[in-house]
Amino acid sequence: MDVRPICQFPEPVLTRKTLKVTTFDASLPALVEEMIEAMRGANGVGLAANQIGVPLMLCVIEIPEEDVRVFVNPELISHEGERKLYEGCLSVTGYQGLVSRSERVKVRYQDLQGRKHRLTAKDNLLAQALEHEIGHLNGHLYLEHLVARDAIWKLSEGPPPQYAREHTDEPDDDEAPDDGPSTEK
Repeated sequence: MDVRPICQFPEPVLTRKTLKVTTFDASLPALVEEMIEAMRGANGVGLAANQIGVPLMLCVIEIPEEDVRVFVNPELISHEGERKLYEGCLSVTGYQGLVSRSERVKVRYQDLQGRKHRLTAKDNLLAQALEHEIGHLNGHLYLEHLVARDAIWKLSEGPPPQYAREHTDEPDDDEAPDDGPSTEK
């Protein structure tokens, strides 16, 4: 199977609200498989359908050491708290920024059979990924969540000094470094 290319900002499909999935047939799991392949090929944690040019309300998230999660018609129904995190995006390659995200999110969604579910994620990569991917489905990029206009940098250069230690998950010098997963979605 050919891997679909990931759309890059400022392609219009990335800035438009996606359409609700209304048909739960065999084409949906096939599209999910294409999305998973594209996400894994780019070493991402999540991918929204519009990132591969399909304007449907559908996203996949794969947290390291966990199974892939599929969210059809996901909707953020509540969020609480605030935390600052480094974040990147497969549609804004080569850059990373310091963003403000919620500590706790509650999401309503459907699975591939159309069954309804709710999920709460708190203070973890899943919470961050849910906000990021649902943002994509609503036509928004992580760039809108930067803590400041200059809180973005090329990956090859690393964060500017004023943002180097602001990341809430960064260990202090006397703590062991976190070798956790990339947050690029």
